[in-house]
Formats: sequence, structure tokens, C-alpha cells
Amino acid sequence: MQAEDTRDLDRFEQLLEEGMVKICSGAGLLPAELVRCPDVDGVWDVYIKDYIADAVVNFNEYPEAALAWAGFLGLGVAWAWDADWQRYKDQPYRKWYGARGWDDMDEHILRDVLGLPLDGPEAKKISDTLQSCALAVLGLLQHEGVETQTARGFYLLARAYTVLYRTGAAIELHRLGYKKVLIG
Repeated sequence: MQAEDTRDLDRFEQLLEEGMVKICSGAGLLPAELVRCPDVDGVWDVYIKDYIADAVVNFNEYPEAALAWAGFLGLGVAWAWDADWQRYKDQPYRKWYGARGWDDMDEHILRDVLGLPLDGPEAKKISDTLQSCALAVLGLLQHEGVETQTARGFYLLARAYTVLYRTGAAIELHRLGYKKVLIG
């Protein structure tokens, strides 16, 4: 990959992150930036290939889910980091699936992992916000003229999944009371 291509991907990723923060802070789920955790980010590095394999299969029919589910996965991993990292840090990707596999990963993480009633206001707000984030990503991809079947489209989608994962993780870290603190 050439340096100009990497700069293009980096620009796209930064633009997405800024947009996700605006959407999520507008919904009251985030402060003005993403709270990051290297441990949680590290798990994404392990999961990304498996996640993309699932997302690619589902993208044409369910593009919003293919994008939003990355956010739900981030929610779950951030919860695990806070709950008992030693126990969960090596959990295989497929352990985040729901009873119907990838199809209900969102409900499984909200209900069974975070312990939120699916019909409750908090679960609904998180779900609606991640769906809004996914729609915003799709809109930006269309605006950029991205053809998802191309190499550039693949790399942009991979960056989008990453940003949505980090967004979900930041939502959960914020929900758990973590704040970004400058040291030094």
C-alpha cells in the first residue's frame, strides 16, 4: 500500500471517529472524545479477521448490522475488561455470538453480557445510537463514492469496523465511569 493510500485511509478513519463522537455525545453516551484502552484495542487486533469474515458475508443484505455489530462487540470486550480481564482476555471471538450466532450478537451482548433489558431505555438508546453510527458510515462511504467490492472499499470498511468497535468500547467504558485523564 502506498503512502498516499494510507493517508487517505487515515483521513477517512479520523473523519469517522469525529462523526461517531458527535453522534454518541449528542445521544449522551460519550463525552467529547473516545476513551481508549490498549487492552481492549488489542483484542480487536485478534478479532478483526474473524469479524470481517462475518461482516463481508452479511454486508450486502444487512449493511447496518455488519457495521453496528462491531460496536456491540466493543461494548462486550470493554465490559469484560472491567469485569475480570484475566478471565476474559483470551476469550475466542465466537463466544460473543448469541443463541442464533452472529445474527443476534447485539442482543446477546446487551442482555446477557451487559445485563440490560432489551426493552429498557438504556439498551434502546445504545442500540439506536450504534444504528445511527452505522447509517452515518454508510452515508459517508456513499458520499466518498466508495465501491465496497474494490480493494479501497475493503480497506475503508475495515477502518470503519475498527472505528465502530472503538466507539462501542468507549460507550461502555464511559457507562462504567471511566474518563480520559492526562498524566504528567
